[in-house]
Amino acid sequence: MLKIGVLGAGHLGKIHIQQWQQIEAVELVGFYDPDDAQAASTIAQYQSPRYTELDKLIAAVDAVDIVATTSSHYELAKKCLLAGKHVFIEKPLAHTLEEAKELVQLVKEANVKCQVGHVERYNPAFLALSEQTIQPMFIEAHRLAQFNPRGTDVSVILDLMIHDIDIVMCLVKSPVRRISASGVSVLSETADIANARIEFDNGCVANLTSSRISLKKMRKLRLFQRDAYIGIDFLDKKTEIIRMKEPGAPAGMMDFPVEVANGEQKIISVQLPEIAPLNAIKSELSEFANSIIFNRAVRVSVYDGYQAMDVAHQILKKMSLHNELHNV
Repeated sequence: MLKIGVLGAGHLGKIHIQQWQQIEAVELVGFYDPDDAQAASTIAQYQSPRYTELDKLIAAVDAVDIVATTSSHYELAKKCLLAGKHVFIEKPLAHTLEEAKELVQLVKEANVKCQVGHVERYNPAFLALSEQTIQPMFIEAHRLAQFNPRGTDVSVILDLMIHDIDIVMCLVKSPVRRISASGVSVLSETADIANARIEFDNGCVANLTSSRISLKKMRKLRLFQRDAYIGIDFLDKKTEIIRMKEPGAPAGMMDFPVEVANGEQKIISVQLPEIAPLNAIKSELSEFANSIIFNRAVRVSVYDGYQAMDVAHQILKKMSLHNELHNV
């Protein structure tokens, strides 16, 4: 039985505690949170033991799940890694890029499993593309949320856009050549709405927009490549694939004949992959546990988490420079 401890019992921490209690081959030993009120509500809701001494919980488990505030990720993860424990860290990996870089090295030295909680990698709409050949040349992402004071201690880049940055880096697999960005603070002290353009060495361009002051929610990603358009709706869990085919090719779900240049006939084929319902948070935690039990590679490595942070911080720098130039 794999023994797990959760560090942090806030909104997301409680969700993680609930999910760990439902995962087989795992024993949730307990949680640590210095906030007495949060701890009391967690005990009442989930009957999970509270540890008031962090070192004692770390010593009692095989792996820890860090769901505390971003500013505490580095110190908590470092303590766990130096103790030789496997670590799951909610995104973003750390508060600063320097901290994230050191955590990458500490994971390597400890030779343990470390996964970063970029949960959109487990979204069933994204997983539906696992059998598809993805070679995007243009990507457009919109991640819009209604205002919530929780999370505004960091920019919308590290709060929301980092999800799409991770997905884009996962799909493109090419070095970043150039970044431009702009953003505005509206209701908080950090940027609440931002746009970034990422250009890659292979020619792909990604245009990302994130806002946490929208009237309605939206989490969509659109991919354009030589042979297809692919749309992913992370919020409504829907995926569509539109391809251009030659006449005589195997029939798809919905095929429409069209006439292109010089009277040539083509077929527009529309696919709507079946989306298997699943709990993304439970899936990522369960897969992390299995990576330890069966010694498998994690889906979202500590380096993936660092890479997403690196691009996010480049965007923040470009955004700051843009605002200075335009006196925003």
